[in-house]
Amino acid sequence: MTAPGPSAQDARPVGARRLALPDPAATRALGARLGALLRPGDCVALSGDLGAGKSELARAAIRARLGDPRLEVPSPTFTLVQTYEAADLEIWHVDLYRLERPEDVLELGVEEALAEAALLVEWPDRLGPDLPAARLDLRLEAGPGDGRTALIGDPAGAWADRLETLAPGADGP
Repeated sequence: MTAPGPSAQDARPVGARRLALPDPAATRALGARLGALLRPGDCVALSGDLGAGKSELARAAIRARLGDPRLEVPSPTFTLVQTYEAADLEIWHVDLYRLERPEDVLELGVEEALAEAALLVEWPDRLGPDLPAARLDLRLEAGPGDGRTALIGDPAGAWADRLETLAPGADGP
């Protein structure tokens, strides 16, 4: 299987805000803020190259929302989906890297999950036309040293009331 082409994984999110993440702790802090802000029906499209920190950010979000910093949060690379129950929200961590066709995603129950759960989706381009318009786009790019840059977009305004809390001080539109 080949990795998604540059048009899918390398695109800057629409109307993106740029947030510097100088070290892994800053990436985990962004994940913790994300976890606190998740609502039922949210879709967070996590993109970036292999090793960019998508799984680390998702782990931080899940651990923060569940209130357990030591919770084991395995990557769903081979299981495709891992689910977690918070007191007020079910969270699906989905890794679509191994899927080749958008139709394969339907078999995972992602559409049904969006009705009641929050989804953290790695390799969201695999959803093709089924990627929800109302989503948060979060792309991680390598930065200097151990740092990263987060490009955060909200193409349909679904996160308009939460963006400043998620990414305080971010440069952007």
